[in-house]
Amino acid sequence: MRTKEHTRVATTGFGARKGRSQDLSDQRLWRSTPSDVAKLLRPGLSEVADQVIDEITIRIPEYSRPSDEIYVKAVRLAVDEALRQFVDRIENPTRPLEPEVFRTIGRGEANEGRNLDPLQTAMRLGARVAWRRLTEQSERIGLTPQHLYDLGEAIFVYLDQLADAAAEGFDEARARAAGEIERRRHRLMDLLLSQPPASPDAIADLAKAAGWRLPKTVAGVALDEQTGGYRPPSLPPDVLLGLDRPSPCLIVPDPSGPGQAQTLENGLRGWKAAVGPAVPLSAAATSLRWAREALDLNRRGVLTERRGLVRCSDHMATLIVFKDEDLVNALAEVRLAPLAHLRPSQQDRLAETLLAWLRHGRGAGEVAARLHVHPQTVRYRLRQLEELYGDQLADPDIRFELEIVLRARRTGSVSSGTA
Repeated sequence: MRTKEHTRVATTGFGARKGRSQDLSDQRLWRSTPSDVAKLLRPGLSEVADQVIDEITIRIPEYSRPSDEIYVKAVRLAVDEALRQFVDRIENPTRPLEPEVFRTIGRGEANEGRNLDPLQTAMRLGARVAWRRLTEQSERIGLTPQHLYDLGEAIFVYLDQLADAAAEGFDEARARAAGEIERRRHRLMDLLLSQPPASPDAIADLAKAAGWRLPKTVAGVALDEQTGGYRPPSLPPDVLLGLDRPSPCLIVPDPSGPGQAQTLENGLRGWKAAVGPAVPLSAAATSLRWAREALDLNRRGVLTERRGLVRCSDHMATLIVFKDEDLVNALAEVRLAPLAHLRPSQQDRLAETLLAWLRHGRGAGEVAARLHVHPQTVRYRLRQLEELYGDQLADPDIRFELEIVLRARRTGSVSSGTA
């Protein structure tokens, strides 16, 4: 497992010395240098800062912005502050680091979309320039080889502290940005699912602020919260997540795009879910409504999928039939009345045969193949049905209504009091 410390080492390159930078109780490195050296160094800090800034702007393109006055001032402030605090520490080894400037620098790096590599390089360059200046003036200011050695060690410790402060600001800004993006995406989902629909302009503005590309079509996905457990879906970042909503759901952009179906299936492994039809962005709520109806039918055993992902596009006829179950039951009372006086087993056989005949053609051979029975058995049942229904089977409207109620009967939707 990667700890926060591992992350710090990876991003700054200085974190390997963090333990030493935190444990300066004896202040040995700083105390070994005479405190009056600080007074000798201060007058030249401005010149050293100029050299550091020149080196940084020449070697690091990200920091070369001569026309940006605000940025130039920010770089100057950071370098001046780093040099000042280093010299202050020589003068007073117990003086604590004032980290806020460097936290601000870290936040700025995050806000500009960079990692901490350019800052790390800038710190190394600054340390190199400062060390070169110290060695050049060592005799003048009375520094012995031991003093120089200890100051070299102190520079590394000091870089650790600056890097830690910058990384704290960086992490803070990244976390804040991620939280803000997450809040905007939650709000975007609210707008997409609102009834009546929000204005296209409001959706476009919030989508831009949330970093979400507006798709041509979307699909709502209803999730069964009891099946996912503690394993969150593993989905691409452009899928809007509503896992904390009263009824967990997703909004999937361009659901018919290449590879989207497989991506969704893989990402929702372990979840029971229903995917609504692909619709224009303004109809996202409608797609989710159909997905929720499909999920409900799946819970009841009406719609079954071996892999747990129910797609409305595969069950449109069933969804339409079940849209008003009371109406279907009322229709069944009328259309299945000719079978009502038969034994349940007879009703089942004749209903099965009639549905196969309506769906797959009127030839006894085709129906027999579908039902895995002998054609003569089918012919016998069809004669029974003709006797029970008479001329009704010649009416296309009645045949259509019969197929509806027989489909519903097969799924168990039609009440037990009906044939």
